[in-house]
Amino acid sequence: MIKAAIIGPDDQHYILSSLSPGQAQRRLALAVVFGLLVVFVVITFGSFSNIQLGRSDAFVPAYTTAMFVNDSITAILLFAQFSIVRSRSILVIASGYLFTALILIPWVLAFPGVLATKGLIGGLQSTAWLYFFWHGGFALFVLGYAASKDGAPDREFWKGTRRTAISLSVALTATVVAAVTFLCIARQEVLPHVVLDTLRFSPLWPYWIGAPVAALSIGALIVLWVRRRSMLDLWLMVVMCAYLVEQPLSYYPVPSRFSVGWYAVRIIGFLSSSLVLIVLLHEITTLYARLLGAVLAQRREREARLRTGDAVSATIAHEVRQPLTAMITSADAGLRFLERSEPNIDKAKEAFGRVVADGHRAGEVINSIRAIFKSDVRNRTSLDVNELIRDALALARADLQKHQIVVQAEPNRQIPTVRGDRVQLQQVLLNLITNAIDAMATEDEPRILCVRTEPLQDDGVRVSVADTGMGIATHDMEKIFTPLFTTKAEGMGMGLSICRSIIEAHAGRFSVAPNNPRGAVFQFTLRATSAMAQET
Repeated sequence: MIKAAIIGPDDQHYILSSLSPGQAQRRLALAVVFGLLVVFVVITFGSFSNIQLGRSDAFVPAYTTAMFVNDSITAILLFAQFSIVRSRSILVIASGYLFTALILIPWVLAFPGVLATKGLIGGLQSTAWLYFFWHGGFALFVLGYAASKDGAPDREFWKGTRRTAISLSVALTATVVAAVTFLCIARQEVLPHVVLDTLRFSPLWPYWIGAPVAALSIGALIVLWVRRRSMLDLWLMVVMCAYLVEQPLSYYPVPSRFSVGWYAVRIIGFLSSSLVLIVLLHEITTLYARLLGAVLAQRREREARLRTGDAVSATIAHEVRQPLTAMITSADAGLRFLERSEPNIDKAKEAFGRVVADGHRAGEVINSIRAIFKSDVRNRTSLDVNELIRDALALARADLQKHQIVVQAEPNRQIPTVRGDRVQLQQVLLNLITNAIDAMATEDEPRILCVRTEPLQDDGVRVSVADTGMGIATHDMEKIFTPLFTTKAEGMGMGLSICRSIIEAHAGRFSVAPNNPRGAVFQFTLRATSAMAQET
């Protein structure tokens, strides 16, 4: 048997047969019971009441085989569920379904006309009394199931292995079936005669067979109703209702085998045998669906973590690359100044000073990246956007001069101050300026970089960075801010994604549009310090 983890009482709500039934399931169960009552009324009081159908020798073995398969599979599934939850009540009802499956074997062997004219085993009364113990016994098992639902914790109930418990249950159930079979076969002459011949029932049938089975079914139904908790309880109540409908139909309106009522009882019996099996199969399907969903969710979570790790590493590499490149350039310049025949100490000091400044800027960039992922707002101060633009252009001056790019960036004195992280906003401007330089580096003149600011009516600032480069294709406009997406041959696809994250963290908006006649315009908005102060 497959080893299964033991589920404690607090975890059993994940087992569907322990869940409370929903409104739709209650309505379906009520519809089934109502359908059974309609069948009872139609057959008992309708035009079918006196019809005697022909005997079908193939019907009984086919019916018995279907019932045996249904009850056996149901018992196996319930035993498997017991191996998971170690529930005393589940073990009892599993034994009940095993009992009904096993008792069907002597019942069909004793049935007159199936394997022999008077039955292969037993006598005239054997089949009727096996039917009585079959239905009455199962009702007792349902009573035991309902009574044991609110008992002591299952680990106190059984301390041995699950395999031992199931084996013992199977052995005891088989022993009970053997004892009942011995009584009905070998001692059938001492039992009340409820059958007149191979077809007709005697007047004693309702008193010795129908009434006791109905009473046990009613008792089981009442206990289930009082202790109803789960989906399994609901459908076992439907099964007991089916048992109640079977008893009068077995005798009324025609007390004979192969009547309309008798065939209806067999069909109702097959339906009641299938109900719990359908519930368990639904449970298995749902659990498999949940398992698949959990596996897929775990896989998506793992992929998301990998993408996040890639994004973080790409972000660090992208943002730190600029100050590192500046440090290398300054260090090379400083070394050249020292390697001259007459070293220029002042120029070397100036170059190495820039190395130190760029080193500090690299550290600030790393802290800024951490702040992006942590949504940190502690380093935000009141800032002058004109000053931020001037500093960003100063950092990119060498590349601008190298590619002969004309800069148009007149300061706008009418814009208000904004509140934000200086390093982060400076990185946004530097990224946009660097991208504009790269876009215009391979283009013919004129190469114009236009950085403008303008106040907004809602007390904010709009900053735009326009270039006359190659521009952005229309189909790439929606994807340009996607992490790891890039239109550059050596790009990492993180710059614009980082820029948008920073601006949105500052309660702003980031967008891109074509620049006429060529190039692209990147715009972002920032809230003014006064507006943010009013909100707080």
